[in-house]
Amino acid sequence: MAVEIKYVVIRGGVEKMTFASKKEADAYDKLLDTADELMSLLAGAPIELDASQQECLAFYLAEQRDLLQNILRGGKAQPVVTKEEKTKEKPLKSVA
Repeated sequence: MAVEIKYVVIRGGVEKMTFASKKEADAYDKLLDTADELMSLLAGAPIELDASQQECLAFYLAEQRDLLQNILRGGKAQPVVTKEEKTKEKPLKSVA
């Protein structure tokens, strides 16, 4: 019989995600904390966003935390690469 240890992130009594390592679970929990704080910020924004839009945007910004911090400190944003661009094959250069 095998014994497995699983780390479960629970928010408001709801199981959000299960991880095999404590480090991953803690990182996800921190991501959710950041998204919650960003949702509070977005709730006071001068534009109207419904709850679903606030949640999606807050989660996206939380995922992009490092890039967002760099931008807020006056750094440059890195170009965004879409999923389609990632999957495109690059043409081979001919060596002549």
